[in-house]
Amino acid sequence: QVQVVESGGGLVQAGGSLRLSCTASGLTFVDYAVGWFRQAPGKEREGVLCIGSSGITYYAESVDFVQGRFTISRDNTKNTLYLQMTSLKPEDTARYYCSVRRGGSCPQAGSGYWGQGTQVTVSS
Repeated sequence: QVQVVESGGGLVQAGGSLRLSCTASGLTFVDYAVGWFRQAPGKEREGVLCIGSSGITYYAESVDFVQGRFTISRDNTKNTLYLQMTSLKPEDTARYYCSVRRGGSCPQAGSGYWGQGTQVTVSS
């Protein structure tokens, strides 16, 4: 069966960096669009960045907060998706999730396969 597993979260000071990883198994990774989402306590899940058939795409809600600080990439030879985060802010504190969706369209909430998430906490 399909499994999606995120890793790399942790506690970091404001201004620091983290790299999240997401490894998917049980599927032909290259056939899937991939994306990162996050959810802070008391807030809805929001998209961060996606790689689909059109390349790297922002979600509508992420344009303002990504601001060039986050970079998404994938290594199809390793079935792995990455999210490099720099200049982290306390408001980036959230649980970060990876999603994969068959085809070229970016994953959306409620579709595709999801991992359990990895916690990112940014201290001020």
